[in-house]
Amino acid sequence: MNDYSYEDFDLPEAFQPNEASPWWNNKADNAWQLTATTMVCLQSVPGLVILYGSMVKKKWAVNSAFMAFYAFAVVLVCWVLWAHQMAFGSALIPLMGKPDVALSEKYLLEPSGDGKVPMADYVFFQFAFAAITVVLLAGSLLGRMNFYAWMIFVPLWLTFSYTIGAFTIWGGGFLEPYIIDYAGGFVIHLSSGVSGFTAAYWVGPRHSRDRHNFPPNNIIHMLGGAGFLWLGWTGFNGGSPLVAGRIAALAIVNTHLCAATSLLVWVSLDMIVYKKSSVIGAVQGMITGLVCITPGAGIVEPWGALLMGAMSGSIPWYTMMVLHRRLVFFQSVDDTLGVFHTHAVAGILGGLLSGLLAKPNLLTMMYGPDKHGPGLFYSLFNGQIEFGFKQFGYQIVGTAFITAWNAIVTSLICIFVSRLVNLRMNADDLEIGDDAAHGEEAYALWGDGEKLPKTPRLRIPPRIPSICCRLI
Repeated sequence: MNDYSYEDFDLPEAFQPNEASPWWNNKADNAWQLTATTMVCLQSVPGLVILYGSMVKKKWAVNSAFMAFYAFAVVLVCWVLWAHQMAFGSALIPLMGKPDVALSEKYLLEPSGDGKVPMADYVFFQFAFAAITVVLLAGSLLGRMNFYAWMIFVPLWLTFSYTIGAFTIWGGGFLEPYIIDYAGGFVIHLSSGVSGFTAAYWVGPRHSRDRHNFPPNNIIHMLGGAGFLWLGWTGFNGGSPLVAGRIAALAIVNTHLCAATSLLVWVSLDMIVYKKSSVIGAVQGMITGLVCITPGAGIVEPWGALLMGAMSGSIPWYTMMVLHRRLVFFQSVDDTLGVFHTHAVAGILGGLLSGLLAKPNLLTMMYGPDKHGPGLFYSLFNGQIEFGFKQFGYQIVGTAFITAWNAIVTSLICIFVSRLVNLRMNADDLEIGDDAAHGEEAYALWGDGEKLPKTPRLRIPPRIPSICCRLI
C-alpha cells in the first residue's frame, strides 16, 4: 500500500474522495470482490441445493436439499458472531484465533489486509468458503442422517474443525508461512472429504435397499446444479487474490481448463471400461477437476492446469470406480456421493501438484518475494532444487495435518452429538424418507408403485338431469 493519501494532492473538489468511498478503496477491486463472493454463494444456494436434491432418490430429495440450505444459513450467523475471528483474527494459540464478533461498523468498514477493499468484503467472501465446505461435507451423509443431529453438528464442526484449518494455513497459524494453498485445496476440499467420510462412519450406512439402488431422481436438474457449481468456481478461484488483477484472470482460465480436461478424461475412461458414457460420471469428473486446480489456480501455467486436469480425471476415477469396490476400507463406510474421492483425493492431488508445478514468478505476484516455493519442477532448472524439495515436503505436511485434525475432531463431535440425539434416523423413517423427516415430499406426483385413490363418482342433483335434457 502506498504511504500517501489524497490529502497530499491539490485535487479539484469534484475529484475529492467522499466518506462512502475513501481514498484507499479501489472501486474495481471492491466491485469484483462482491461479484466473486456472490458467485461462490450461488455454488451452495442454489447450486448444491439443486445438485443434492436431484442426485438422490426421490424420497430423499427434500431432506438432502434442506441439509445444504440449513447449513448455509447457520454458518453465516456463527461466522460473524465468533468463527471469522477464530479463523482470521489475532492468535489465541498457534492453532486458532481469539473468538470475537465481526459485526461492528468500524470493523466491517475498515480496509482489509491488502488495504484496497472494505473488511466486509473479506468477511463475506470467507463466509462463502466456510459455508460451501460444510455443504460439501453433507454429501457423504445424505439419505440417513437425523436432521436434528445435523443441526447440532454444523456449528460445532465449523467452530472446532474448519476454523482451525483456515487459521493454521491462511490466518497466520504455524503452517501459514510454508503451505501453498491458493484457494482451499487443503482448507476446504481435503477437510470436507476427510470429515465427510469420518462422519459417514459414525452415522452409519443408508437403508440396505437405498445403498444398493440409489438412482438420481432428476438428471436434468442435477446438471443444472452442476452448472452453478462449475461457473460459480469463477468467483471461487478468481476472487481469492482479493484484487481484479492478472493472477485472478489467470486463475479463472486455469480453473475452467482443468475442469473441462478432467471431465473429458473421466468420460473417456467410462467409455473405454464400461462401453457407455455416464452423465453422473461427467459431473464427478468436472468436480474433481475444479477441486484439483483450486490450491494452485493462480500460480501454475495453463499447461500445468491441463496436466492437473488429466490427473484429476483419472486418479480419482480409479479410486472411486476400482479401489472403492475392491477395498474393505471403502466398502465399510457409506459415503453417499463419494465425497472422499471427489474432494479428499482430488484435494490431496491438487495440493501436491501445486508443490510440483508452482511457477516462481507467479508465486511472487501472488504472495510477494521469497514467500513460497519454487515448485519442485521449476527448481530443477533454476538451481534451487533443495528449496523445491522443501516446498513439496511442506505440502505433504499440510496434507497430513489437515487429514489428522479433521478425522479426530469430526469423530469427537459425532460422539458428542450422539450423546444428545441419534445420529441416524430410525429404521422405519429410513423406509419413508422425506415425509418422515419433514412431513413433505419433493414432487406432488404419484409414483414408486403407489395406487391411485379411486375417484368418487359425480352425484348429480335430481333437478339437474331435466335441465340438461332441455339444453340438449
